[in-house]
Amino acid sequence: MFAGISHILSAYQPIGLKEMEEVQFMNRIDTKYVVSVDQACSFFRLARDTYRVQEIRQERMPHYHTLYWDTENKAMFHAHQLGRRVREKIRMRTYVNTGTSFLEVKNKTNKGRTDKKRMSVRRTLGLSEEGVREFLDRYAWYRQEELCPHIENSFRRVTLVNHQMTERLTVDLGLVFHNVLTGNRISLDDFAVIELKRDTLSPSPAREILRILRIRPMGFSKYCIGSVLTDPFLRHNRMKTRLRQLQRIGDVASGTVK
Repeated sequence: MFAGISHILSAYQPIGLKEMEEVQFMNRIDTKYVVSVDQACSFFRLARDTYRVQEIRQERMPHYHTLYWDTENKAMFHAHQLGRRVREKIRMRTYVNTGTSFLEVKNKTNKGRTDKKRMSVRRTLGLSEEGVREFLDRYAWYRQEELCPHIENSFRRVTLVNHQMTERLTVDLGLVFHNVLTGNRISLDDFAVIELKRDTLSPSPAREILRILRIRPMGFSKYCIGSVLTDPFLRHNRMKTRLRQLQRIGDVASGTVK
């Protein structure tokens, strides 16, 4: 899978980290699409002349690792699966290729925007890092002592930026989830998650390409989907429709639960 995508991406013009700072969009509008790997390859072929690909140390599909925290009673999970528009996630995102990690607080507003705050941390320390308590007190709804690790995931990410620098999109591939509490692990090799990130409603070349491919937006929370697939006792009535949609796109059962 990765070899074929790498070949397609080799035809893209690169963009470096310094230029990428212009399109961070920490307060933005997100739109997600879940596609098969074959559809992702079709998208990459059609987007080649409109987008540049982020390149870090000659790597165009860097490896990411994420650890999500929640309360003991999974308050953040339940807020999402109950359909609350205003909700929060707290996670540590590690860029494996560079060894850098950030603690991030992501708040979804009732206007559909995502507001993200983050601070640099050491992966080995996590929430015990100096300054974390003050960071959470300022930006999060939950206190440090309320939080415990729940789900971790890893994946490869392709990041594209249009030539006008008005839109950034990510394509996550090879998703693997591990539930810290149950010990279960599952891989979703048949899927790719595309996420458009814009700070305005400016025209989107990617949306037009996805329309041509007959791909429609679909909500997908890595934390929530990973939780449901690795915890058989977790109530998730409102997410059953989403799981059926995933089943139609690819084979969820191909993931191996260990």
